[in-house]
Amino acid sequence: MATTLVKQATAPVDTLSYAARIDQVSKSFGRPGAQQLVLDDISIDVAPGEFVTLLGASGCGKSTLLNLVAGLDKPSSGAIDVPGGRPALMFQEHALFPWLTAGKNIELALKMRGMAKAERAPEAERLLRLVRLTGAYGKRVHELSGGMRQRVALARALAQDSQLLLMDEPFAALDAITRDVLHEELTRIWSETNVSVLFVTHNVREAVRLAERVVLLSSRPGRIAREWRVDIPQPRRIEDSAVADLSVEITEQLRGEIRRHGQH
Repeated sequence: MATTLVKQATAPVDTLSYAARIDQVSKSFGRPGAQQLVLDDISIDVAPGEFVTLLGASGCGKSTLLNLVAGLDKPSSGAIDVPGGRPALMFQEHALFPWLTAGKNIELALKMRGMAKAERAPEAERLLRLVRLTGAYGKRVHELSGGMRQRVALARALAQDSQLLLMDEPFAALDAITRDVLHEELTRIWSETNVSVLFVTHNVREAVRLAERVVLLSSRPGRIAREWRVDIPQPRRIEDSAVADLSVEITEQLRGEIRRHGQH
């Protein structure tokens, strides 16, 4: 079996040639002799400041790959290198602590980062302003809408001061209008912070709406089926004709991958 490595050493941002490198990564689950191959020979480089979406049908291994990059699990073979330090991870569920206020949820991430106590509240306020939640510092989770909770979760992820943000279908549970607003907010924050983003979705239009590059995974096991460079100027709207046209092309490719899987 090939050498397995998950490396998260810290390096100066201006010297990085990539924010994440996924090199011939495969992942299997199950006991020896009855293993299921979930990911097969995945290689992706995410450039500094790049926004990449991972797209594919349910069960293709997108979230598994994200967990490997996050260091929550180890690949069965291949190597993952995150030279800028541990990535920040944002889930589909906000995972906020309900007994803490919005500000204190963010402060907890700042504390874990090692920030001095006196600096945490001002920084939490700054991050809340960044995600357009000025004045929400003292609000409890139950006082926030679904979209506001995801904004707090995003602020908490940004509080980790990572050069790589991993997002696992963070807007899937939201209504269409709220999701569209958060698409705009995420695009703005990405532009302002220059953070690298690896974003998992099964929504083709969302992938095209947000990303500079779309990577399509095949199903069971997940392999890279095709990539698209999205040369549509930002800001984009999900209903823009260019977004729609590319979405149709990607959807046809995705349907073909699903049909091929169904034939096996």
